[in-house]
Amino acid sequence: MSADALLDPLFLDAVDPAVRDLRTLREDLVTAPTPLQPLDRLRAELGGGPRLWVKRDDLTGLALGGNKARKLEYLLADARAQRADVLVTVGAAQSNHARQTAAAAAKAGLEAVLVLRVPPGSTPEYTGSGNVLLDRILGAQVVLVEETSDDPHPERAAADAVVAQLRADGLRPYLIPSGGSTPVGALGYLESYAEIAASEQRFTEIVVATGSAGTQAGLVAAQALLGGDARIHGVAVSPDVAELAEAVDTISAGTLAFFGRGPADDAWVDGAHVGAAYGALTEGGVEAIRLFARTEGILLDPVYTGKAAAALIAGVRSGAYGEDDDVLFVHTGGSPALFAHAPALGEAFAG
Repeated sequence: MSADALLDPLFLDAVDPAVRDLRTLREDLVTAPTPLQPLDRLRAELGGGPRLWVKRDDLTGLALGGNKARKLEYLLADARAQRADVLVTVGAAQSNHARQTAAAAAKAGLEAVLVLRVPPGSTPEYTGSGNVLLDRILGAQVVLVEETSDDPHPERAAADAVVAQLRADGLRPYLIPSGGSTPVGALGYLESYAEIAASEQRFTEIVVATGSAGTQAGLVAAQALLGGDARIHGVAVSPDVAELAEAVDTISAGTLAFFGRGPADDAWVDGAHVGAAYGALTEGGVEAIRLFARTEGILLDPVYTGKAAAALIAGVRSGAYGEDDDVLFVHTGGSPALFAHAPALGEAFAG
């Protein structure tokens, strides 16, 4: 059965008619279904254990790919329904979501303003290469605001000011929260989960990076709607693990409410692989980048997928899975951030 065949009855029967409209209006941004591939050489390198797989959502196709394109299909449809002419979003300077928002706006003929936070002491590579460079190539207006100890998220107030000014100028901005992580955005991960469910392969566990919570929330909501018993293992990429778990629960509940369903069970968010801070390199993350690259030719990033893959590798090594288990890693993209972290990664991979 195809992913569309699984999903269409849900949308036809959705309690909220606006959701049916969004399904109809959603923008075609994703090359789907994305591949589902075995990781046999990685498994061998780790000495056996469970069968390992990867869902290649780094290959969604929009401006170097990534998970955010799935969310943006619905968010852009919502923006169109509200007659918006400017997309505004927020995030860290190297936000993959901001890059894909810039690309989605360009494809849709809309303007984009990206309000991005910069930590103190950032390198020129961090503020000028990787995703920031791509944002500018894609034609977005980039507004960089510096973090302080008093305000670790200055982009939020700055974005509100941008939206107010755009409205004063007679424009109709559509503000997208960090990561596109809203109940509407999470609808995009019903699509990805449906592709997984439509395959013949059944999984014991699904491992995914959890940053702004929307991707895991979409998978949780999709499982509640479509069935399946795989453990959804969210791997935190920032230290506020309890807040991330709460955000997954809140967003997934909002998505399920569109279909007249109650909340799902509490989400599992694993905080063991965060490291010192969001964006900080970890030993496990660097090893995961090396192993995926040199066994499978797959590039991970140090902020999201490297940490999630470190959790997968740790689970294999600790015996958390049986040899008859099938474990799926959802690759959410992010390779442009490799260039932004070039100084530290260059040292880690020297020689």
